[in-house]
Amino acid sequence: MSFTAPDPDQLPRTLNDYYSRARAGMSQRNRAYFLAGAGDGQTASANETAFQQAEVTPRMLRDLRGGSTEVSLLGQKLVAPFLIAPFAYHRLLHDAGESATARAAEAQSIKMVLSAQSSEPLDRVRSSGPGSDWFQLHWLGSREATQALAQMALDAGFTRLILTIDAPVQGVRDREIEAQFQLPPDVSAVNLARFTPPAFTPREDAQSIIFDHIAETLPTWADIAWLIETLEAPLLLKGVLHPEDAAQAQRIGAAGVIVSNHGGRVLDRAPSTLSALPAIVAKVGPDYPVLMDGGIRRGVDILIALALGAKAVLIGRPIACGLAVAGDLGVSHVLRLLRDELEIAMLLSGCATVQDIERDMVHLKL
Repeated sequence: MSFTAPDPDQLPRTLNDYYSRARAGMSQRNRAYFLAGAGDGQTASANETAFQQAEVTPRMLRDLRGGSTEVSLLGQKLVAPFLIAPFAYHRLLHDAGESATARAAEAQSIKMVLSAQSSEPLDRVRSSGPGSDWFQLHWLGSREATQALAQMALDAGFTRLILTIDAPVQGVRDREIEAQFQLPPDVSAVNLARFTPPAFTPREDAQSIIFDHIAETLPTWADIAWLIETLEAPLLLKGVLHPEDAAQAQRIGAAGVIVSNHGGRVLDRAPSTLSALPAIVAKVGPDYPVLMDGGIRRGVDILIALALGAKAVLIGRPIACGLAVAGDLGVSHVLRLLRDELEIAMLLSGCATVQDIERDMVHLKL
C-alpha cells in the first residue's frame, strides 16, 4: 500500500475517469471488495440503472440568483445534501486510510460517516477531520457491547450515530470468493479490538450455523428501542427498504432512516434504493429524515434522490475511487466535482435551492 503524492495536474478530469483509473489500478482482491456486489451483482447494478433511467424535467425562467446547496439535517447545517458513506478498511486503498478521507472531507466542509470497521483509530480520524462527527455502529451481539461501542464513539466526540441493520451476516460475494479476498496482516478493524465476538452455546440438535447459532445474537426491534432510549445522541437506522420498517423505526424513536441495500453487497435481488425511496417517504411523511445511498455516481443523481424525498444522500464507491487514485487529494476532488455537478444540475433544472427541487420534476422509468 505504498503511495506517491499525486501531481494535481495529473488528476482525473471527471468522476467517470476516477472510476476507470481506480478500477484499473486496484488489485483483483480490492476490486472484488470495493466495487463488486453480492451474488450475480444484480442489486448493485440495479442501484445505478435506476438513476440512469430517471428523467429530469427542468423548469425555465426562474430567478436563480443567490442559490445554494445548503441544507439542515438533524440540527446541523450541511454545505451540500450529501455525506461520505461509511465503508470499512480505507487503508486497503491508501496508507493514511480513514485519516486521509477525513482530511478531504474537512477541506470540502462535507461530513464523513466513520465506519465501526475503520482501519484507523477513532481519535486519529477525529483529529484529521474534526468537522466529521457521524459514526456508524454495528450490532456486536449484545445490548451491552453495542452500547459500549456507541459510548466509545460519543466519548471521542461523535454526535450523530447510525446503526447498520441490513448486514447481520455477510452476503454471498462471488467476486470476493473467486479473488480469495482476505485482509493483509497490517489492516484490521482497530476500534473493535477490545470487543470479544459473541460466543455460541453448543447445541446437540443444531443443524444450521446461521439459524441455530448466529441468529441467537441478532437484535430485534425491542433491542433497538432499548438502545435508542439509552443513548444521548440521535440514532438513525441504515438498511431500510420496506415502508413498514421505516414506520416502525419512526415509532420507536429513531432519528431517521437510511434507505440502503448495502450497495448491493448483502442480499442480491433486493430492490434498488431509488425505487424503494418514494414509498418509504410516503409512509413516514415529508418531515421525517429519510436519507438514502446506493448507485449515486453523479451530481444529477443527488438531485433525483432529493426530488423523490431524500433529505440527503450518502456516497461510497466514488469516494473509494478517489482515495484509491490520489489519496486525500483525490477524495477532495471527487467531493468538489459532485458538488459542482449538483449545482449545475440545480441551475439547469430551475432550482436555486434544495427546497426548490420538486417531486414532479423527476419521472422514474422503472
